[in-house]
Amino acid sequence: MSGTPHRRIRLAAALGAVAALALTGCSSGSSSGGGQTGFITGKGGLDTAPVGERGPAPAISGKTLDGGTAAVADYKGKVLVLNIWGSWCGPCRAEAAGLQEVSQKYKDKDVQFLGINTRDADPANAVRFEQNFGVTYPSIYDPDGTQILKFPKGSLDPQSIPTTIIVDREGRLAARSMHAISSDDLESLLKPIVDEKSQ
Repeated sequence: MSGTPHRRIRLAAALGAVAALALTGCSSGSSSGGGQTGFITGKGGLDTAPVGERGPAPAISGKTLDGGTAAVADYKGKVLVLNIWGSWCGPCRAEAAGLQEVSQKYKDKDVQFLGINTRDADPANAVRFEQNFGVTYPSIYDPDGTQILKFPKGSLDPQSIPTTIIVDREGRLAARSMHAISSDDLESLLKPIVDEKSQ
């Protein structure tokens, strides 16, 4: 039991970080690249990283809401769209149908969508959310934000909920939106990355 205090400290730190995400999230404010390097802040808070300056996506993995498992590493070779969301988050509800629409449109173009559900103490709430919005792609259940904290600071890391992050075929962080994203804006980020040749 000697590790129990350390485990509690780590859990408290994770919960604090997720609470901070929640305070800055669920808003329609745009992101800012102030003080950060390696990416370009576009209009509407849509951030992109040039191919030569992309950092590796973190080793996110875990159990999914449907009882399976998923990991970012499983999808190397595909373009991966990560969406960080919670059933309690109004903007997450606003973007859900558009995310599902784009996931279906691009499913035959080597594009995979993967959700990261956070701050839902009861996974039943998250499952109900997916059912209500017809979401068919998997979501990792990450109630305490442990997986979210794996993103390196100063990269295209999530700083609010919802956040959508695109990982290129080489497993690198390529683009980010830190607010509820429309299907049109998502496609404006996604299509150029889908069309890239491996570099």
